[in-house]
Amino acid sequence: MYAIVDIAGQQFKVQKSQQLFVHRLEGNEGDSVNFDKVLLVDNEGKVDVGMPTVKGASISAKIVSHLKGDKVLVFKKKRRKGYAKLNGHRQYLTKIEIQDIKS
Repeated sequence: MYAIVDIAGQQFKVQKSQQLFVHRLEGNEGDSVNFDKVLLVDNEGKVDVGMPTVKGASISAKIVSHLKGDKVLVFKKKRRKGYAKLNGHRQYLTKIEIQDIKS
C-alpha cells in the first residue's frame, strides 16, 4: 500500500514505516503530524485518485528529528567586469517516519 501526498508544497510517494526528509515542519521531535492532502492511494491494486484530493484519506507520521541539509554553493561571475559573488545555503529539513495510511 502506498500513497501520493502533498507535504509542505512537495509531492511524495510514501509507504508505511518509510522515513523521508521534508521541508521544516512545526512541532517537536517525537510529535505526530497528520497530512490530509492525499492525491492518490493504492491499496493492493485498487487505486483511488483524488479530484484534487482523496476524501477521507489521511497520512499520520512522527517527527524523528530536525536538521539542516548539505551546503549548496551559488557562484555568480561576469567575465572581464571584476564581478564575482559566492553565496552558501543550507536548507532546514525535518525527518519524518510514516506511521499509518488511512484511505
